Amino acid sequence: MSTPEQNKELVLTAFDTLFGKRDYEAAQELWSEKYLQHSRHIPPGREGLFNLVRALPATLHYDNQLTVAEGEYVMLYGRYSGTGEIASVVADVVRVDNGRLAEHWDVWEDEATRAESASGLPVFGDRFAPDRARSAG
Repeated sequence: MSTPEQNKELVLTAFDTLFGKRDYEAAQELWSEKYLQHSRHIPPGREGLFNLVRALPATLHYDNQLTVAEGEYVMLYGRYSGTGEIASVVADVVRVDNGRLAEHWDVWEDEATRAESASGLPVFGDRFAPDRARSAG
């Protein structure tokens, strides 16, 4: 049985391996073959996720701002950018089982520019992305 801290480290390593390094062989060791995907944006299973990442531009970048863990669940709050689309700010919830990522849920939001922010505060980090950085991701 792993600790919440070990689970946080595992999930951060897995995200860097897949989204940062795009090392699919190493990622196979981190994601369960029975991986369950609950996202409306990502096709089912481990291969659905891997194929989605393969289809995205090499400029894809993931920045993590916050990681919280309780038991077998890890929640990451981060930004996906560099896709040529509006950057997405996402809360990813991952269930860890036997040292591998076993299940995933997410909540997506387009990153707001200063002009779009009703609160006057950035959705991610401590400053706004440039207004037209949206198209560059």
